[in-house]
Amino acid sequence: MTAPVFTTLGCRLNAYETEAMKELAAAAGVERAVVVNTCAVTAEAVRKAKQEIRRLRRANPDATLIVTGCAAQTEPETFAAMPEVTKVIGNTEKMQAETWATLRAPDLIGETERVQVDDILSVKETAGHLIDGFGRHRAYVQVQNGCDHRCTFCIIPYGRGNSRSVPAGMVVDQIKRLVDKGFLEVVLTGVDLTSWGADLPGEPRLGDLVMRILRLVPDLARLRISSIDSIEADEALMGAIATEPRLMPHLHLSLQAGDDMILKRMKRRHLRDDAIRFCEEARRLRPDIIFGADIIAGFPTETEAMFENSLKLVEDCGLTFLHVFPYSARKGTPAARMPQVNGAAIRDRASRLRAAGEARLVRHLAEQVGQSHRILTEGPRIGRTEQFTEVAFATDQPEGQIITARITGHDGQRLTA
Repeated sequence: MTAPVFTTLGCRLNAYETEAMKELAAAAGVERAVVVNTCAVTAEAVRKAKQEIRRLRRANPDATLIVTGCAAQTEPETFAAMPEVTKVIGNTEKMQAETWATLRAPDLIGETERVQVDDILSVKETAGHLIDGFGRHRAYVQVQNGCDHRCTFCIIPYGRGNSRSVPAGMVVDQIKRLVDKGFLEVVLTGVDLTSWGADLPGEPRLGDLVMRILRLVPDLARLRISSIDSIEADEALMGAIATEPRLMPHLHLSLQAGDDMILKRMKRRHLRDDAIRFCEEARRLRPDIIFGADIIAGFPTETEAMFENSLKLVEDCGLTFLHVFPYSARKGTPAARMPQVNGAAIRDRASRLRAAGEARLVRHLAEQVGQSHRILTEGPRIGRTEQFTEVAFATDQPEGQIITARITGHDGQRLTA
């Protein structure tokens, strides 16, 4: 092995940053290294990171093994204690060229500390390294990093730091380069996307950024925004949903629960009715819009009646793509000190939420049969509609194009055309 091997765990932002690290490692001439970009969102994510590290060490016994990412940032001592690990670097350090310069040869590694993880909450500069072309036909652009909120269940602010925004001009310039390279679709990503702009001069909002991109990059065919906090959706963003056909009709919402008492104990900034009202308003503005959502099952103190409110939210908001997280206590968070729900009850509630999500998805798929959709092809026989619904084609299609096709059926998971 000569070229570094990278493994990504967790979110799309981590995947984006892995691509940036590949560029930094290549520029520095790093060889014979294995890099694990970890996730810290749940205790299970940390367990999987350890498991992956042990597997990679067995497969690469002589390589330099570097652990980075959110779990490395929040609990560096855990990974430093693993005999398989050569070096632990933080989320800030992983995006710095000088870090990779010290990793370009094994004899240089010993000249630096084994653990390079600084206080990320002190970081003030804007979000990370810009790359041109993560993804084959759909590009992901990081416009924000970190989070200023302190939800009681969440460790991520301690892994990502406070909110920092990439200036709009830099974002627009990058998207122009991506369009020039042939990308038809761009997805804006961040840790707390709706906080974009709060730290920039004039305090612009996410909707302002969306409108600016669409105005200044007229050749961009499709723009998507990833997970948002619906209570922070601004007027310009709602205007874009209503009037801009190039802004795709799919939003993933950070809802987390459907019971007001649980939302308060989570220290969320919305109540149940706020979520329902947002979905109704967005659907009024854009009738074809569909929603995904994150929901936690079994948050501390959650009773069966409280859980039922979350379960009913699937129907009340009309959620199509559900990401269900069985609650997992994260050491250092306030929720970890609250009365915990029995593990069997958590698993049962998560299973019921997933079943409700699967039923909603099947209903959505059935509603599309017989309709025509504009589909971005991701491979000869796979693509996604404007609503981000996956489509399987019966015959080969031109790859990386937007084509119009009639939906003939579905298999419960995706459409067929």
